Amino acid sequence: MTLQFKNAFWGNEFISNVGYDTVVQRLSDGRRTCKDMEELLKMRASAEEKYGKELVTIAHKAGGLYEICTLRASFDEMKTQLENIGNLHIKLSGLLKEELKRMEQFRERQKEQRKKFEGIMEKVQKTKVSLYKKTTESKRCYEHRCREADEAEQAVINGAATATPKQTEKLQNKSKQCREAAVEAEKQYISNTEQLDKIRQEWESTHINTCEIFQQQEEDRLNVLRNALWVHCNQLSMQCVKDDECYEDVRKVLEKCDVITDNNCFAEMKTTGSTPPAPIVYQNYYENDAAADRNGGAGFVGGVMKRFSNLLQGNSSSGSKLSINAAQANVETSDGVYAAIPGSQDSQQSSEEYKVVYEYEAQGDDELSVSAGDIVVVIDQGEDGWWTVQRNSLTGLVPGSYLAKE
Repeated sequence: MTLQFKNAFWGNEFISNVGYDTVVQRLSDGRRTCKDMEELLKMRASAEEKYGKELVTIAHKAGGLYEICTLRASFDEMKTQLENIGNLHIKLSGLLKEELKRMEQFRERQKEQRKKFEGIMEKVQKTKVSLYKKTTESKRCYEHRCREADEAEQAVINGAATATPKQTEKLQNKSKQCREAAVEAEKQYISNTEQLDKIRQEWESTHINTCEIFQQQEEDRLNVLRNALWVHCNQLSMQCVKDDECYEDVRKVLEKCDVITDNNCFAEMKTTGSTPPAPIVYQNYYENDAAADRNGGAGFVGGVMKRFSNLLQGNSSSGSKLSINAAQANVETSDGVYAAIPGSQDSQQSSEEYKVVYEYEAQGDDELSVSAGDIVVVIDQGEDGWWTVQRNSLTGLVPGSYLAKE
């Protein structure tokens, strides 16, 4: 059963507007709800537009340009679908803005219609109140005139025995005037009452019509808001479905993404060779230059360089040592053309005492083992860095850099 506004919103007092005011307040609250719905659509549209633009920006800046093969295809598909989803959200924002405009137009139409009937109702209400006050005043005047007429007639009756004829005539004239005034007041009162009844009927008719119009407006408003919310939910649901479809496209491409395929693709595209480089083998300097060593004094020079190299390394583990007497060897000549290299193995003879700074262990028969702190006598300081020293009647070669003058 549908309750009617016209049967549910009357006032107990004749000039009361409580029923009408209640309906008008309901319409005012409904208008605020429409504005709230408009604000919701406006904010949601703004959020969807901002979100969509951010997704498009992310899709453009996502990169992935250095990837290859199937993962590159998956990454590119993800960017494409992100951009599609962003555009879908921007489109949804446009739909929400259109719905917002329709809601605003609906609210404005209702406002104009409501203002029209509110003006009619207000006019009738003012007329009714004005006539009610006028009728109330005429009633009070009528009652006052009736009391005066009754008092005047009673005075005539009371003074009939004692009053003079002149006084009696005067009282009768006054009584007549009062009665005529009462009759006139009654006529005015009756006229006002009739006018008030007419305006009451008009007011009631207007009130009923207005309540019907306002109830229809409420029904329309409720339907529009309900449908707007329903459509809004449908739009968001469809957006979710479209988003999932886009993501499903990405998943389909990801199903084709294969680790082995990508690695094979990289190996084929960027291959630098299928075999490792040849190993670096040891090449003996003296073996390579053996032929040169036999020619002239080169062998002697090579021996000097070898001994000097061993000196720098702090050991004499590789290669052969020069004997003490090697420095005095003569360079072999050929056909008497080549002479010995003069001063090639000159040394400084001395018999000074030196202190051993670093321990050295002999690596050959011609060398002498010494310990740090030992005192030795240097017999000969070879230019190749090897010095002939004597310690405890033992003579041998040690690195000159291991000694310090005492």
